[in-house]
Amino acid sequence: MTLFEIMALLLGLSAAFGFINHYYWRLPHTIGLVIMALAASGIVIAADFIVPQFGITQAVRSQLIEIDFATTLMEGMLSILLFAGAVHIDLDELAQRKWAISIMATLGVITSTFLVGGAIYFVMQMAGIDMPFIWALVFGSLISPTDPVAVLGLLKTIRIPALLRAKIAGESLFNDGVGVVVFTIMVAIAMGGGSPGEEVGVMTVAKLFLGEALGGALLGIAAGYVAYWTMCRIDEHNIEVLITLAVVFVSYSIALRLHLSGPIAVVIAGLFIGNHGAKFAMTKKTRDHVFQFWELLDEILNSVLFLLIGLEVLIVGRDLLHLPIALAAIPIALCARFVAVAIPIKLLSIRDKFEEGSIAILTWGGLRGGISVALALSLPDVPEKPVILAATYAVVVFSIIVQGLTMKRLVGRYNFRGAGQEPDSDRAG
Repeated sequence: MTLFEIMALLLGLSAAFGFINHYYWRLPHTIGLVIMALAASGIVIAADFIVPQFGITQAVRSQLIEIDFATTLMEGMLSILLFAGAVHIDLDELAQRKWAISIMATLGVITSTFLVGGAIYFVMQMAGIDMPFIWALVFGSLISPTDPVAVLGLLKTIRIPALLRAKIAGESLFNDGVGVVVFTIMVAIAMGGGSPGEEVGVMTVAKLFLGEALGGALLGIAAGYVAYWTMCRIDEHNIEVLITLAVVFVSYSIALRLHLSGPIAVVIAGLFIGNHGAKFAMTKKTRDHVFQFWELLDEILNSVLFLLIGLEVLIVGRDLLHLPIALAAIPIALCARFVAVAIPIKLLSIRDKFEEGSIAILTWGGLRGGISVALALSLPDVPEKPVILAATYAVVVFSIIVQGLTMKRLVGRYNFRGAGQEPDSDRAG
């Protein structure tokens, strides 16, 4: 299939499934797309059992492999989706929860990585599967960060206080970049022999982590300032929209080339432009066009991404051999998330006041999504890859469907009152 044909197929299915969901099911848009794509995948697999001579599953799977989910997301869609999310975040609200966000996005991800890795290693040993501990940590690193695309989509459907919303959104935006860096380090150690001291030493790990994270942040600040400087000097909304689009692609491309954190770079640039740039460099007309453009682009790519997540079961779920491990990974990931959230909030609550139910909402609202699937698919073809893929997909599907559909009910248990609770609170500057 050509690139144009692939895009036609994905957009056509997204539009058709979106219409059916909106007209009949009335589920949240992205969750409805995942469920319908999973159902379509199930129909394809069932058809293959009924008429195996046609090879339907293999034919569809070969087309999905052409799309290359990992590359499409990590080197294309992700930069746009992260910027679109960041540009709508209120930096003042983010700053009021900066310590909680920073700790959960760094130490929280690392803590969860080791908790998940240790628990899944124990389960593997009990199941008689010989997986090196370092590969269990690789799984922990890719499943620990919450997915900003899934989380920001969820936030559009629920009513919570502004500061809690900022905390959830901010953590998901930043822990994604940190998680990718930790994943890169763990894979480097695993491929280097399984021991940090053999080919990837402690200093190398520290330099890689700080270099990617800080380098990405500095690149994002520089890109955001360049865009701000140019937008201050013109008043033409079409060109200014184009400038924001250029910032995303150029900064992410530079980050990939220089081995810096592209996700952190575009998040920082998005926060800069969406706050300082919107306030001082844009007229009201330009702000309206810029924010509407990124909102529309976000909705389109979100639809395609969640459709792909549902269809990827045809690649990931090739057999039921690893189903017990995959099911065990769900409570493991949730428990690790609870610990990674509870410890920072309990420590910070000594001097700061947090909203009622913060730990429960942050734990259950920490959705995993396409980034975890993409990282798992990007692994080299090692013997551990199939079980990691199965466990990753189980956690992601449970997270999006079960946690996503029950989040509103959980939030309803807490009596949130006051300003800043409305969903879909897109800012105009």
